[in-house]
Amino acid sequence: MTRASLNKQPHEVASMFDHVAERYDLTNAVLSLGQDRAWRKAVARAVDARPAQKVLDLAAGTATSSLPFARTGAYVVPCDFSLGMLQVGKERHSWLPFTAGDATRLPFRDDAFDAVTISFGLRNVQDTDAALREMYRVTRPGGRVVICEFSHPTWTPFRTVYTEYLMRALPPVARAVSSNPDAYVYLAESIRAWPDQPALAERLGKAGWSKVAWRNLTGGVVALHRGFKES
Repeated sequence: MTRASLNKQPHEVASMFDHVAERYDLTNAVLSLGQDRAWRKAVARAVDARPAQKVLDLAAGTATSSLPFARTGAYVVPCDFSLGMLQVGKERHSWLPFTAGDATRLPFRDDAFDAVTISFGLRNVQDTDAALREMYRVTRPGGRVVICEFSHPTWTPFRTVYTEYLMRALPPVARAVSSNPDAYVYLAESIRAWPDQPALAERLGKAGWSKVAWRNLTGGVVALHRGFKES
């Protein structure tokens, strides 16, 4: 299996990411036109990890997204259900406590983390609402969640151009740089099918999160959502 379908069967999605693991970070940098670094910095600021805090980084892949939290002195756990991603990450960052886990059934106790974050991964989970509830369960009272995900550009002319890029330009670019270009056709389709900013905020609220807010990055190509677990 090299390409998942939009019903997002976990074994299909995991297999797809296994096949792109080796060149995943490079491909993301090319396809995002270098914006991925700015997005990661924005996530780090929103999470605001502190020394000795415990941070769960879901869909961490090779743990590129986990490194900014580790640099603050926080204890960060990179978690992913793609064993291929975890293997590549462990080879690059052997000191991090990589953990295999499904976002809808997390292998952690209640109230274990000060912050839970997921970047560009919630869209690939089969049951979004179950994942949001699991994130809530493993976050301590007073803790926070930060979700970074592709979203819907707010300016209509730009949204049209962006959609054309996703469906027309992204696949050939992926063929040039990715080890599994078919996977990026799925990724483009999943971005188009993903709920907009207010809809995701509403789902966070229904999962128990309070003070839910979001801000747009790159004109809404990406949105950062944050919520808190009441003390």
